[in-house]
Amino acid sequence: MYTIQANPSGTRTLQISDEHLATIETYGLFRHLIDSNGIVDESVLEKLRLNIRSLIASQEEDSKDLLDLCIDVIYHSNMKAFGLQQLIHLYLSWFNGQESQDEE
Repeated sequence: MYTIQANPSGTRTLQISDEHLATIETYGLFRHLIDSNGIVDESVLEKLRLNIRSLIASQEEDSKDLLDLCIDVIYHSNMKAFGLQQLIHLYLSWFNGQESQDEE
């Protein structure tokens, strides 16, 4: 379990599990999410929310992993653009750690 800071002052946090990060990887949720300017703002968070909503609506089988990610992280009341930026950083470090474990 990981803890990310959800706001710049550090008064709000979110708990992120390996399952959440694996779901992000499985569905490629961060691919092509951020524009070329590299800025994570509220519009990027809304784009992610809409992408996930579309994925859930188009799924024929159970998408419990996506629903858990939505409830626990993406639609959490503490999730703002700063929190999404921290989640992306956590995901990248987690993903790089996964790749190094696979090489060993």
